[in-house]
Amino acid sequence: MTADRQRQNVRLAAPALAAVAAQHELVLSHGNGPQVGLLALQAAAYTEVEAYPLDVLGAETEGMIGYVIEQELGNVMPRDAPLASLLTMIEVDPNDAAFGDPTKFVGPVYTKDNADALAASKAWTFKQDGDSWRRVVPSPEPRRIFEIRPIRWLLDHGVVVICAGGGGVPTMFSPDAGGTLVGVEAVIDKDLASELLAREVAADLLVLATDVDGVYADWGTPDQRRLGQVAPAQLREEQFAAGSMGPKVDAAARFVEATGKRAAVGSLADIEQIVAGTAGTQIVA
Repeated sequence: MTADRQRQNVRLAAPALAAVAAQHELVLSHGNGPQVGLLALQAAAYTEVEAYPLDVLGAETEGMIGYVIEQELGNVMPRDAPLASLLTMIEVDPNDAAFGDPTKFVGPVYTKDNADALAASKAWTFKQDGDSWRRVVPSPEPRRIFEIRPIRWLLDHGVVVICAGGGGVPTMFSPDAGGTLVGVEAVIDKDLASELLAREVAADLLVLATDVDGVYADWGTPDQRRLGQVAPAQLREEQFAAGSMGPKVDAAARFVEATGKRAAVGSLADIEQIVAGTAGTQIVA
């Protein structure tokens, strides 16, 4: 979780992304879970002020990670290639069922006694995670990207855009605040936010890049097998882990079902071949 290690990871990814950007219009999103967790821990160490809420931490990490991606990608692209990182707010519905059943783990692990004390003092919700307890927050569906017009404008002008990081900053028009726009203590799934982004910019291809070479059926068993080209309906017949591959498969299937275009899941190291359709798991109509 050091700044140097995170930069090294981006530096490893940059040449592959630059190769794609040389041939295609490119929009990049990213996760932010570990970074938000670290900022929350650092904030908890300073008790003079109340810790910043999750929407503010999300905005901070969009700037931090976007900065590193933009810089390292710019170092391996032509010097005149334009890049831009865009702070991205995404609207959620205050009536989303997720607010009645928080499921997204955030922050560190606690003992049961510590979790109970924090639940009482901060009105947080905790659920068991293995032998420990962790805070859970709602994970509502992304509904609208507020900055979609400037994102499209930048793409029309040949800019590589970095946006919707960490699922975007969750916001809503609050019925309790006179209908004004406010931040929300929630985490939008980054894969679903990226799928919405892909549809909103009329992307031809949605790539969900991971550290494995594709989607596996029967993962972790002697019968595991990588799926090559599949239809969304076939994917939905399989079972995938909710905390890892599940959201990626769901996002890919949604994109193909909504657009009739192509989605893919695979290793970032194979990104050029994935775009060409010769690597990863290719999801087609």
